[in-house]
Amino acid sequence: MTPRILIVDDDASIRRLLAMTLAFAGFMTEGASTAKEGLKKGADEHFHLILLDLGLPDMSGVKFLERYREDEQTPVIVVSAIHDDSDKIAALNAGADDYVTKPFNTDELIARINANLRRVPPSQSTSPILTVGDMRMDISNRIVSIEDELVKLTPKEFKLLRVFMENQGKALTHAWLLKAIWGVGYQHETHYLRVFINQLRQKIETDPARPKWIITETGIGYRFVG
Repeated sequence: MTPRILIVDDDASIRRLLAMTLAFAGFMTEGASTAKEGLKKGADEHFHLILLDLGLPDMSGVKFLERYREDEQTPVIVVSAIHDDSDKIAALNAGADDYVTKPFNTDELIARINANLRRVPPSQSTSPILTVGDMRMDISNRIVSIEDELVKLTPKEFKLLRVFMENQGKALTHAWLLKAIWGVGYQHETHYLRVFINQLRQKIETDPARPKWIITETGIGYRFVG
């Protein structure tokens, strides 16, 4: 499958340059000139990676990242003319996976894109339907059912359950889950995780006090079993 990359940059000449550069490297691209357009395309279409400029006209790149990371974990590389370290740190803390400053070296940018694509676990490139035991998740339509009974989940609960189903049987650490769901900078906020695990158990477990799906791994994290 040819990787698809979304370029979010208000400079049309930069979008064209990046599109040509990536096409020669074997990627497919889409462009967005505003944060609003980028967020909509990122939510409505499947991309393997996003290239993001921080200086967008309608919203800061950091705000874009915060909004995008509420529901999505697609790798994001910031490509910006801003060189200040505090801006880089803010972007990384908001959920960026990497940072490249303009003007950029083409070979370096391609290398960073490939490196970030390799970091995405293969299990996250699954079919639109996930099935574990009698639990079924329709990713495209955001529908979950257990024994054909619909389960209503919030976006965060859906994302958490999807991560669990894609990593069935694995012991997932608190820090790994926090980064996967909330992004970089949240690895120590274990209370977030406890609250959402409890909420999710209330909705999917027959007896939340004796869970059969989400098992606690004491001192480590959680394991999802079928």
